[in-house]
Parts: sequence; C-alpha cells; structure tokens
Amino acid sequence: MTSLRKLGSSDLEVFPLSLGGNVFGWTADETRSFAVLDAYAAAGGNFLDTADSYSAWVEGNEGGESETVIGKWLKSRGNRADIVVATKVSQHPAYPGLSGANIKAAADASLRRLGTDHIDLYYTHFDKPEVPVEEIIGALDELVKAGKVRNIAASNISPERLRESLEFSDREGLARYVALQPHYNLVSRDTYEGALLEVASQAGLAAVPYFALAAGFLTGKYRPGTTVDSPRAAGAAKHLGTERGPRVLTALDEIAAAHDVAVATVALAWLAAQPTVAAPIASARTVEQLPALLGVADLVLTDDELKRLSQASA
Repeated sequence: MTSLRKLGSSDLEVFPLSLGGNVFGWTADETRSFAVLDAYAAAGGNFLDTADSYSAWVEGNEGGESETVIGKWLKSRGNRADIVVATKVSQHPAYPGLSGANIKAAADASLRRLGTDHIDLYYTHFDKPEVPVEEIIGALDELVKAGKVRNIAASNISPERLRESLEFSDREGLARYVALQPHYNLVSRDTYEGALLEVASQAGLAAVPYFALAAGFLTGKYRPGTTVDSPRAAGAAKHLGTERGPRVLTALDEIAAAHDVAVATVALAWLAAQPTVAAPIASARTVEQLPALLGVADLVLTDDELKRLSQASA
C-alpha cells in the first residue's frame, strides 16, 4: 500500500500523485472520465485537482464541467469521505476575480457542482494583485469557519503577495494557506525555484506542481520528426527547440531504461523528490495513460539519478 504524504500543516494526507481534472468534460467524456477516476482510486489514489473554470475554453462549455463530472462520480461511487477534493476560484466566466463576495459565491457554485458540503482544499487560482490580501484571506476564512472549506491554498501568486498573505493570516489569527500550486517541472524550474520556493519552505507549505509533465513533453512522446495528435502538442513540442529539452530527454531515457519504467514516471519521481513537493499533478484522458503516472508512488530514484536529472535540466 502506497504511503500517503502529509499536505503541509493541514490534516490532509494525500497520494503522491494528484490526478488532474482538467480533461474531464473536455478531452475525456463522462464515461471515460469515470473509468480513469475508478482506476486511480483502485490504485490507492485519493487526491483530485480541478477548478471551477475547467473547461470554459471549450466551445459550448461554460465552466464547471470538470467539477460536475467529479461530483457525479463521487455520488455514484459513494466515496466522498475517501477523496481529497481540491478546486479553485477566480477564473470562472460567471465568477471572475477574488473579491470577497465573488470568492464566497463561487465556492457555493463549486459545492453545488461537486455535490458535496465541503471542499478539502480551495485555491485562489490566479492572484489578483488589485484585491487586498485582507479581503481575500477574510473571505476564505469565512468559508473555513462555515465548514464549506477545510483548507486554503494559493496558485499563480508572487512571492511578495504570498508572504503578505501568510503574514496577515498569522497576525489576525485567520485561515492560513497550507499549500501552493506552482508551475514546476524538469524543463521549467525557474517558475518555482528561487524566491517562491523559499517562501513556501519557510512557511511550511506543501507544493502541488501543475504542468508536472510540461504539457506532455516529459512523457517522451515528443521527439524530433514526430507529430503528436494532441490539443497541447504545440506547447509541448517547443521544448525540442531548446538545448535543455533534448538533454533532459536523454537523461530520462537512460534512467527509465535502468528502472524499466516509463519516461513520465521518472520525470514525476524527480519532481516528487524536490523540497516542499507533496504531490505532482498529472492528468490522464484514458485508463491506459494512468500506469505511467501512478508509477511515481513506487519509484525511488538514487541520489546520483536525481543529481543527473537536476544537472541536465539546469
């Protein structure tokens, strides 16, 4: 049985891979989404990541499709108590921004779609610097006191705003961020390492990185001369044009071969071993894509392997 990881200072214990819900209601319909969710849970997975805006970018969608799929799955399986549900606020077309009133209204809408009375981890999806941290934290604290949210977290926030938020929570005795969701992977390290990581580490926050596989590039399926049929292909393939991208793939290939695992498993294992990281986020459109992701729970890289990947990605 895979051991769960404590999420920062919270009482949440999570599987070392958070299953991304961005594909549910987008590239994975309800039937396929249920199959992926079932397989993830059967493997011991308990940490779902979604957002109220998923997938508003798809023509005909209005946002909240992913939460609705997850809500239906939780109800049909009767397993709400076993699952840590994380969702986010600020980007839904009908609930934009981080005003206090909007945060509370958006949370109620998310609760309805998820079919639950509480959100385990509630992120500010994209920080809005024009809104005082006092207003944001104040609204989140009200949700915690009302029992609608168990823990709060931040994503896409500057080190300065994160520190200011934490200091306000501490000073006023209000709900405090327990986790941070940064953009972080082997080909995008400066999006987290540095000042943001320093604040998170000092504050005891758990990091739950998104784009953990660089939009699919770190699965190894993007190679010179290959064409991949994916909505994210252009974003992933750009790494082939850098010095770092091919260098990282070479190191991943050799380490994956040594362990007889998928390239994606190694990329996730490097990320899971980094300071503050509790669980990388990765999504799967099909059940067949899951084993490579779930493998992170069992793969322990040697110090030399971790060092080699860090050097290749420098």
